Amino acid sequence: MNQLYWQTIGQGDRDLVLLHGWGLNAEVWRYTAERLAPHFRLHLVDLPGYGRSQGFPAMSLQQMADVVLDAAPARAIWLGWSLGGLVASQAALSAPERVSRLITVASSPCFAAREAWPGIRPEVLQGFQQQLSEDFKRTVERFLALQTLGSDSARQDARHLKAIVLGQPLPTVEVLNGGLAILHDDDLRQAMCALSLPILRIYGALDGLVPRKIVPLLDALWPASQSVVIEKSAHAPFISHPDIFCQKIIDFCE
Repeated sequence: MNQLYWQTIGQGDRDLVLLHGWGLNAEVWRYTAERLAPHFRLHLVDLPGYGRSQGFPAMSLQQMADVVLDAAPARAIWLGWSLGGLVASQAALSAPERVSRLITVASSPCFAAREAWPGIRPEVLQGFQQQLSEDFKRTVERFLALQTLGSDSARQDARHLKAIVLGQPLPTVEVLNGGLAILHDDDLRQAMCALSLPILRIYGALDGLVPRKIVPLLDALWPASQSVVIEKSAHAPFISHPDIFCQKIIDFCE
């Protein structure tokens, strides 16, 4: 039987569900969790097929959101990084009564570049898919290097991310390809206009995967949401700038 890895820690009286990005697992939140645990009851999740949540096949975005919703508290704050931001957003769209607030980190409702929309070029994502079948480990390492490129602590952050990935069971190529397909295909820009819950979007100014050019576009599309750009950070601002990051979360939720 497939079982979702789920760990609950913290002394706070509010539930905060934390969802990681493509290729990784809940260990990315370890340093962040230490800072947030006094304020929240944290739920650290390995997405289906990732880390310790083994046995799941490749899933659609809706299927992933449904699996996490089934295990989640009745009414929680949801925070998702990168691909996890899409999963958290889909959960809010599917069950808005279950999500009290939504926080996306270095995430986009539409990761792939489209007409008049900045994002990852489709050929880059297609290249990752091809390379996964040829050299699984090297492709994941290359993606991790991209996540930290540009920040002052890039080399240290990349080493940290690599240790996190290699310290837990790796997802199958099928699951990784399924995640890349979500990043390539899914577009929640218009659907999320209907959400009325509080939304905070956090970005890294130097992010090479989610360009800061999308910030004013989403400010205009979702005027009720809040956006924060953390200077000198890339795709993992919670690792490069944990104190600033955690304070933004605490301020938004109070």
